[in-house]
Amino acid sequence: MERSYPEGPLAVRRRYVRMLWDFYHEIKPGDVVIARRGTKRLAAVGTVVRSAYYKHAGNAVAVGEENAYSNHLGVRWADAPRDKAYDTAVFGMQTLYEINEEKYRLLVGKDEGNGPPLPQVEFVLEKYLEDFLVTNFDRLFAGRLAVLADPEQGLIGQQFKTDVGIIDILAREESTGSFVVIELKKGRESDQVVGQVLRYMGWVRDNLCEEGQQVKGMIICREVDLRLTYALKMTQGIALKVYRVDFELLDAPGGGERAGS
Repeated sequence: MERSYPEGPLAVRRRYVRMLWDFYHEIKPGDVVIARRGTKRLAAVGTVVRSAYYKHAGNAVAVGEENAYSNHLGVRWADAPRDKAYDTAVFGMQTLYEINEEKYRLLVGKDEGNGPPLPQVEFVLEKYLEDFLVTNFDRLFAGRLAVLADPEQGLIGQQFKTDVGIIDILAREESTGSFVVIELKKGRESDQVVGQVLRYMGWVRDNLCEEGQQVKGMIICREVDLRLTYALKMTQGIALKVYRVDFELLDAPGGGERAGS
């Protein structure tokens, strides 16, 4: 990595190394993988049948060209789902990352009459909250913040990997250039999420900040509890935001008689 990316930031090279390590050592036969196209389309779902192996690509370097890559996994691809599109971004920008079973079921869906019952609306909103925020970031923060995005340097702000965990969203404050660590509470204990934000802020300060740059934090939750309120009273630079979802059913024009009226 040092030879290939001599000018790249240390944090970026570390991320590349971790990604290759996971590819070769963490993914095992029997694991399920999702291949994506961009952030809004599922290409295919398959099961790993052979651990990662290296096969020199030779002169084939163009994306899409046969044998264009040297690092491979053996995967048996399922017939369905294939080429499934979503209305909003549901995938992160990283080449390789892990999702839990709940998100997998939400992405892939289920056969009629099989599988677990559909999650409640609130549960679905929590699972897609991060993707919704990233997709609507400019509108929600009115241009004051921007998700970190520097593909040439390998810096992608959504699900940003560090040596001490994965930051939900890493952003930059447009007016000051400060980094902003954003964590979604998503049902976690207040003490846990505050500790995570502080830990990530410390890592960003030591690994990404240049001289004079600051690190701020933000916690986004559905509702505030006393533990979270008191914990943040003793910290500096961490903002607290509460999201609200309005949902109602309206009669469509010409929809006929109202049920229950």
